[in-house]
Order: sequence, then C-alpha cells, then structure tokens
Amino acid sequence: MSWYKKIFKKEEKEVLDKGLEKSNQGFFDKISKAVVGKSTVDDEVLDDLEEVLIASDVGASTTIKIIERIEQRVARDKFVGTGELDQILREEITGLLLENPHAGTGNIDESKKPYVIMVVGVNGVGKTTTIGKLAHQFKTEGRKVILGAADTFRAAATEQLTIWSERVGVPIVKQNMGSDPASVAFDTVQSAVANNADVVIIDTAGRLHNKVNLMNELTKIKRVMQKVVPDAPHEILLVLDGSTGQNAFEQAKQFTAATEVNALAVTKLDGTAKGGVVIGISDQFQIPVKYIGVGEKMTDLQLFNGTEFVDSFFRKRL
Repeated sequence: MSWYKKIFKKEEKEVLDKGLEKSNQGFFDKISKAVVGKSTVDDEVLDDLEEVLIASDVGASTTIKIIERIEQRVARDKFVGTGELDQILREEITGLLLENPHAGTGNIDESKKPYVIMVVGVNGVGKTTTIGKLAHQFKTEGRKVILGAADTFRAAATEQLTIWSERVGVPIVKQNMGSDPASVAFDTVQSAVANNADVVIIDTAGRLHNKVNLMNELTKIKRVMQKVVPDAPHEILLVLDGSTGQNAFEQAKQFTAATEVNALAVTKLDGTAKGGVVIGISDQFQIPVKYIGVGEKMTDLQLFNGTEFVDSFFRKRL
C-alpha cells in the first residue's frame, strides 16, 4: 500500500471513529450500568445485555443471535468476567457481520459498462445526497458518470439532483415534472451508452403508501432500461436513514418486498446513537450493507467494512 493510500485509510478510519461517537458512547454507558457490581457474566448480565442491544436498535432477532453466541462462549470458557465482555461482544458481533453477505471492496463490477445503479428509498433519508456523494467518488476515481432524475413526482427532487450534478460536475438527464419515470431512465441509459459512460445512477420516487404502485413503477423502470442494457440495473441500492432506528427496518422490509434490492446504504450515522441498526439490518435482511454515511463532507460516504465498523463502535473501551 502506497503512503498516500495509508494516509487516506487513516483519515477514513478517523472519520468513521468520529461518526460513530454517539453510538459508541450511548452503547457503553448502557453496558456499564448493566454490569455495575458484577464480576462474572451470568444470566442477569445477559438479560441486561439483551436489553442494551435492543435499545441500541440492533433488532430483536439479531440480539438473540448475539446473546446465544455469548452464552456458548460462557459455557465453553466456564468463567467469563465482566471485564472481558467488551472484547467478547466485539468478537461475536464481528463474527456475525462477517458471516453475512458483503459487498466486497470494489465500488462496481468493472466488466459492466455502463454499470447501472438504481437508487430507491423514501424521501428524506438522504437519497439525493448519497447519489451526489457517489457521483463524486466515481468521478474522483476517473470514471465518467451520468445521473438520471427519475423521481419526477417531486420538483424538489429534480432540483436537488441538478444542484448535485453541477457541484460534482457530471451531466444529468431530466424531464418535466410528472413525466414518466421509466422514460427518464431509458433516456439516461441511452445517453450513457452513446457517451461511453462508466456509471449511471438513476434516482427514483420514494413513496411507500402503495406498495403495488411502487413495485409496478420500479419494474417498469427496470424493463425499459433493459431495452438498452439487457442486464440493467446491476445494482439496486436502498438508502436508509440510520437515525430512524426501527423505522429503517420497516422501510427495508417494504422495499425488499417491492423490488430486488442487492445493496444497502445506511446514512446519517454521525448524528445518532442508533448505529447498532447497521448490525441488525446487515444480519436480518442478508443484503450487503455497501455504504455508510458518517458525516456531511463529500468523502464521508464510506464503503462499509464490518471489521472496521465494529472496531469504531467499540473503540473507547479497548
């Protein structure tokens, strides 16, 4: 690894540490209260730990898995002191995350050109910002990017995406408000092929009030894109707001039922103590968490690394 990459990785890790500060502090404040006056990890401590994990928005089913893993450790090692609990938790959560599907280290599949990303998610989760930050990352890597404003039901969505396209310096394909979203997607992919673009990022409407309508709309968008690029979209990226905790689980449930989501981006983790939601969502949906948002800057959307995430989550106590 070059010195430049080492410095970049170090800076990236510092941003991750800072971004998860609230989650880290909240989690360990609760853990400290759970083990106060206790020397060994017994049933009472495990019951308290279960409450801590659920309160940290890890989710009930994932919490049960973690507790079972710790129970097995306690049974195997016979005596486990509360002082070791942080390390054991860290190891077991890392183990659980690494067993789940991972997006790998690369942003895109180089063999697909253009690589088409369809972005889904409800309004307000940071969808447009995520698209802008992704466009910036791809452009910085030397890739040619085109954006498609297929959320044609909200004038603000197209305006915001246009601002991002100007800020990043990448072209955008858009139509009038109320236009057919599939038509915008078709034009965007066609433009990408004609201009030899590397990456296409299509924004879509985020309305969950009628799942059937959503499903039909997303299916139509996919179908028309496939007239130009037969295997598009290569990635259906669901953006979730990490600060909404359990609500993010519900959104993931709705969107995965409506379309074939194969990657997740969890945003706004820097402003919340609910960072545990990443652990639960990764485990529960068995869909790779590909990106996490840990700050406001262009570079603060990071490729998710389970080991580094847990390291930052547990940083203060080690």
